[in-house]
Parts: sequence; structure tokens; C-alpha cells
Amino acid sequence: MAKAKEADADCSDAWPRGPGVKHLNLALQGGGAHGALTWGVLDRLLADDKIAVEGVTGASAGAVNGAVMAYGLSVGGRQGAREMLTAVWRRISEIAALTPMQPSLLDRMTGLGNMNYTPGYWMVDTLSRVFSPYQFNFFDVNPLRDTIHEFVDFERLRHCEAVKLFVSATNVRRGRIKIFELAEMSLDAVMASACLPYLHKAVEIDGEAYWDGGFMGNPAIYPLIYGTECRDVLLVQINPINIEKTPTSAQEIIDRLNTITFNAGLMREMRAIDFVTKLIDGGFDDEGRLKRLNMHVVDAEDVMQDLGFSSKLNADWDFLCHLRDVGYERTDDWLAAHRADIGARSTADIETMYL
Repeated sequence: MAKAKEADADCSDAWPRGPGVKHLNLALQGGGAHGALTWGVLDRLLADDKIAVEGVTGASAGAVNGAVMAYGLSVGGRQGAREMLTAVWRRISEIAALTPMQPSLLDRMTGLGNMNYTPGYWMVDTLSRVFSPYQFNFFDVNPLRDTIHEFVDFERLRHCEAVKLFVSATNVRRGRIKIFELAEMSLDAVMASACLPYLHKAVEIDGEAYWDGGFMGNPAIYPLIYGTECRDVLLVQINPINIEKTPTSAQEIIDRLNTITFNAGLMREMRAIDFVTKLIDGGFDDEGRLKRLNMHVVDAEDVMQDLGFSSKLNADWDFLCHLRDVGYERTDDWLAAHRADIGARSTADIETMYL
């Protein structure tokens, strides 16, 4: 599916309506190629005739998935969004296949995902530790930017009525989070949210420099609290919080530090949500100004904890499809177990998972 200029569907009527329809907000984590798991989650939700989404907040790959889904909804409804997500991930894989960043035969033999024996990955990794992107990537080549520009018409996206979209980025000089709302959505905003500072130059927007949104909020949940009516938030968590063994090799330590860093903002927000929930349950609601959330989580920690940082740069089609299938199946399982809980109660144990 190429970029569409004319409407193929009424985007204000993209979601199912009527009795039995469950309403959700989505919070989409970032994690490079691991965002293919989120693609699978979205594909399952979009295929469901009893699920409607009001708002989406995302960082990095979560921002990309959110923007692509929102634009797909605006031009082709739910089926259009599914096709758009597939087309974008396919193009990302096709471009990656033309680069040295392909898993080696040994990597494929030892497991699907990591590129620990891929010369192209180690070349990029070494360069990024010695030189900044202002040196080794002087022209700021970014195939992801070209892909999103090819598929998404941001002028059209800014007028989409099907979903409220929030994208987070990190203000480099001020050390604060920046939330781009739908009305100010742009290619630069999405690229700012996905800007890894050791691979790409900071993205300049209105005189401010931005890096990956995952540093400050992965994802930022508070825009859903203040910007939507829906009280149910489904978090798609792709960075594992828990792992089974202590890292001992240099690469394992770096991988674990990366996941801890990119989960830090989420952990803080979940603690705040838990605190507010306890206040409300205790009878204090600040004259109705506090909003009680029902939190839900779809994750695949058992799968993702075995994937190192190198796999986040692995856009091999078989690997992406594997993650997509995992995301689809985990969402299908979650819906089978908790559909009735949407709108009624939380299904995520915040104290156990995040405190």
C-alpha cells in the first residue's frame, strides 16, 4: 500500500460501535525491530469487531507503529491500518536486506534474532563507540525516515478523527519530555521520537533538539489520562523488566543496562498510577479531578529476555514475522482471558510487576 492522498474510508467511523464493544487506550513501547511484536498486537486488535481504540501514546518504534496505524485508519479504516502496518514493516525489511546489517549464517543457526556473529553489526557498534553520528553519518542517512515519508501523508494524518495520537521525544538541551499531539504531528516528530543518538543526529524542531522518546517515557502514559475519556490502558511492553540470570559478559551487561534505562520512565509512571489508584480507592478523589485507570499489559518477557541489543537492529523478515506472530498470539490469549475485564477492572498487578 502506497501513501494515499484521498480518503478510502470515513476515518471518524473506523471503529465498531454498539453493544458489547470494548474501548481501550494503547501505550506502545519502543525497542527498534522489537516493535514488530507491537505490530502483531495491533494487527490482532484491528481484526476484532468488538474492540475500539480512543487514544494511542508511543515512543520510538511505538511512535512509528502508532503513526502508521493512525494514518492507515484515516485512509482505509481498520483493514487499511492492518495493510499499512504490514507494508511499512515489509519495506523496512527490504531496505535492511540491502545493507550489511543481516544476521550471519551462524546467528541463524544459534537462534532467531540476535546478531552476535554479524560483522556488519559489530562494525556499526564499533564506529558508534568511537565516532558520533555527526562524524560517521555526516549526511544523517536514515532509511526509516525515507520509509515513513513514503507511506504516511502527515497533512492527512493531522486531520484524522479515528484516534488521538501522542508521540514522545526527549528534549536534549532541557532534559525534559516533549509530547507531540496529533495536531502537531510531522515526520520530524516521529523521527525525533525514534532518534538513537549514537546512530543519528538530533532532530531539530522549532529550534529544539530531540532524541529518542524512550529515554524519558517509554511510553508516556499521562497524555492518555488528560487527553482521552477512556479509562482502560493496554500497555504493550516489549522491553523485559525481569530476567532470569545476572548478566556476566560485557555484551549482556550493556544489553541489561539498555533495557533498565528504557524502562525507567515507565516504572515511575506506574508507581504514580498505583499511588493515585490507592488514593481513589481510599475515598480521596480531589473533588473528582483524579482519574482511576484500569491497567492492562500484553508482554512476552519469556521471549524478549533472550534477545540482546543487536536484535533491535535486526530487520530480517523472518525475525520480524516471528515477533509479529508472538504479539498476535499473546494478544489473542489476553483477549480470551480478560475481554470481560475491560471497562471493569485492572488486569495488571502493578505492585508485583513494577513496584
